Amino acid sequence: MISYYDWPGGREAMLRFGPATGPVVVAALPLFEEANRTRAFVVTVLRELAGRGIAGALPDLPGTGESLVPTSEVSIATMREAFAAVPGDYTIAIRSGTLLDAGERKARWHLAPQSGADLTRELDRIRTLGGGSDFGGNAISEALLAELADAMPAEAEISSRPISALWRRAEPDNDPVLAALLADDIAAWVRRCEG
Repeated sequence: MISYYDWPGGREAMLRFGPATGPVVVAALPLFEEANRTRAFVVTVLRELAGRGIAGALPDLPGTGESLVPTSEVSIATMREAFAAVPGDYTIAIRSGTLLDAGERKARWHLAPQSGADLTRELDRIRTLGGGSDFGGNAISEALLAELADAMPAEAEISSRPISALWRRAEPDNDPVLAALLADDIAAWVRRCEG
């Protein structure tokens, strides 16, 4: 279901899955092009969680997805502020999405966390290969790049499951078998946290 959340900078869209009551897991996609490559996979994980009785939310953060805020005008601090405003009890985050994981959550679960310095190196490589001033179609401010240089993932439970790197593929893809396995792991983790 398409829903919305409010944050100090306005209102953004989010997808909402599962029951209306009980624990809610909020997902953070990786930044930039990797978000496009992993979105369908994360949606599949959230649908699998819904089938296990755990609600999920996938927010569009400022400068991402359907947000009206241009990417060139966002900062890591802005995206963290918006992510913190999404109602939910737990966070799951993939790759550079772990850099946005902020707010008062009971616990955090990360898959293949990526530091800001590692992301910056990838962005520089993309810009060099493209020969232009943008980063693979993303106009990123120098302020955001400066923030990324020192950004680190929050403390979290790290998935130890072997994974296929969907974010490295040339086109967006999905892995329903892996999504179901990760949903099993996340559901068990949420239930442990709930005590």
